[in-house]
Amino acid sequence: MADKNSVHPAQLDYEKQKRKEEMKQQVITFALMIIFTIIAFSMVASGLDKLFVIPIIVVLAAVQVGFQLYYFMHMSHKGHEMPAFMFYGGVFAAFLCIIALGVLVWW
Repeated sequence: MADKNSVHPAQLDYEKQKRKEEMKQQVITFALMIIFTIIAFSMVASGLDKLFVIPIIVVLAAVQVGFQLYYFMHMSHKGHEMPAFMFYGGVFAAFLCIIALGVLVWW
């Protein structure tokens, strides 16, 4: 008779493969974030026009925030729907406040 705590070898292989894929995604994401940071620093150091550099840096920063949330904060995993909903709701509320204040100041 099998023990309650024993796990089927196929389940162990599945978990091992799943963790391996997750680690691979995290390493690739980390490498991309390092590359984006190097691109941003090199653009600033090269002395390019601010109107060209600032939007690109903002886009690279937004992509890095997305990577951080999705891969490193595990927002893509099951069971994280409510924290993700609360976080994205807070981001949306902050965005609305910034837009409203911008309209009030510049109108």
